[in-house]
Amino acid sequence: MENQQIVAIQNIFSSRLDTLSHLLQVVENHFTDDVASIFQQRIATDMLPFGTQIAFTCNQPRNFALWCLGQSANDLNPEVGSLDDARGHISSTQTLLASISVTDLQLAEIARIDLAQGRYLELSGCSYVDDFLMPNFYFHLTTVYDILRMAGAPIGKHDFMMHLVPLIKH
Repeated sequence: MENQQIVAIQNIFSSRLDTLSHLLQVVENHFTDDVASIFQQRIATDMLPFGTQIAFTCNQPRNFALWCLGQSANDLNPEVGSLDDARGHISSTQTLLASISVTDLQLAEIARIDLAQGRYLELSGCSYVDDFLMPNFYFHLTTVYDILRMAGAPIGKHDFMMHLVPLIKH
């Protein structure tokens, strides 16, 4: 059976998690004297802090992998206060993502997404990926990037688009 779509989704998540790892390296290199404080930074007072944004970025591919494996969603601990915590979340997510071995038929299955207060969504696998996971994934990844920019990290669009570097030609 075909699994081209599943592999493409795995590759998108994996390569963008590599981008997240790269951004953590920028944190380590640029905020050498006060790495811990960046984990509590936020764009606005009603938004979650940098560390939580990392966990929420990882939750999307994590829960995709769990769904493919027939398991319930299981979010990571949102209290991320160190580089070790953040790297651990990324590493465990990458490992789980790599363990997927289903066919594209999985994308025709129904995914149930439990929301707060007893509410939930039921979406086809394709809608789950396209309308729920990917928008949430990019929202939280972009928020990580934006917090770093706001804090003065020397990053630019090339740091966000790292997945294209292997495709650059001279």
